[in-house]
Amino acid sequence: MAKQGAQQRRRPSIHDVASHAGVSAATVSKVLAGVTTVKPENAQRVFDAVERLGYRVDPLASDMRRAKRRIIGAIMPEFESEFFGSMVTELEGLAEQRGYTLVAASSRESEAREKEILARMHDWRVAGVVLAPVRNEHGPAAAFMKANGMTGVLIDRVLSDDAFDTVSADSAAASAEVARMLVGKGHSHILVIGLAEQAATVRARLEGFRAQALALNPSVRIDVITSEVSVEPLRASLRDYFARGERPTAVYSLLLKGTLVALSEFRRRGWHCPNDISLVGFDDAEWMQVTWPSIAAVVQPVRQIASEAMNLLFRRVEGAAGPPTARLEPCQVLERESVGSPGSGPHSGGGDRQQPPLS
Repeated sequence: MAKQGAQQRRRPSIHDVASHAGVSAATVSKVLAGVTTVKPENAQRVFDAVERLGYRVDPLASDMRRAKRRIIGAIMPEFESEFFGSMVTELEGLAEQRGYTLVAASSRESEAREKEILARMHDWRVAGVVLAPVRNEHGPAAAFMKANGMTGVLIDRVLSDDAFDTVSADSAAASAEVARMLVGKGHSHILVIGLAEQAATVRARLEGFRAQALALNPSVRIDVITSEVSVEPLRASLRDYFARGERPTAVYSLLLKGTLVALSEFRRRGWHCPNDISLVGFDDAEWMQVTWPSIAAVVQPVRQIASEAMNLLFRRVEGAAGPPTARLEPCQVLERESVGSPGSGPHSGGGDRQQPPLS
């Protein structure tokens, strides 16, 4: 009985997976290592067998056969936003499909911390890293990866790089679409708000919006308010801007937290979207869909970015050569209730309506 119990508790082996999938153990090994030359139908049978058997790669055995561990590192600027939280979830699932473990950490918007985390991952001999840098592809973390010969893919706040594959949302094209939407509805004074203008994606979003808006209406006025890292200086700058009497008819926020800051300031002043002012935010969140009015948003393709990043990363892990590629994934712009033509609120020339007491 004891022997039978031990047999029942035996850890499934790679040969068990191969037997269930009807392929060789070598094929199973290739699929779990992310090799893309395996026939799709065979790869799917392997994944099905892995799930059915509850197979797990033995990390000790794997480490003895290779210099690097079956660990993928992921470094995000923060985990609070839906975008980066969802990104880690997607990356984790994709890594586990290939028999790897994902170790994720937040740089907390600090380049110094970002480099420190990357150095630790290098000490752990991770197989590869997915890095969403604090600013852009030229930061200290990317430089550390290059200097130490690490395998990695850069995502989100990047354009292109001479050493690493990059994957990001097509921010410029999405912002151009926002410009077409707002200018097309008659907005001629638009405020753009964001954080850290030095970040590659912030520049791309701003430049894409500005170029398209001016092309459609050369006389359109575009004001810009940005601040470094924290939203509190942005909140203060926005409050001062409106207190000076500035009255744009639309606000385009280049980040999710900025959208919430803008909406809070509107409500503090008793303004309503879209009659008093229109609002569009880059990045979508559940609260933007259920609030009234619902907030127009640029939806980033999280799943596509994660999938493309992991495909590129595992190609490099397996030794694929060739120049780095730069992939841009298209976004979706959702026009919701917060956007309309300049309305009959305080922007129609009648001055500000009675404001509630300021807190």
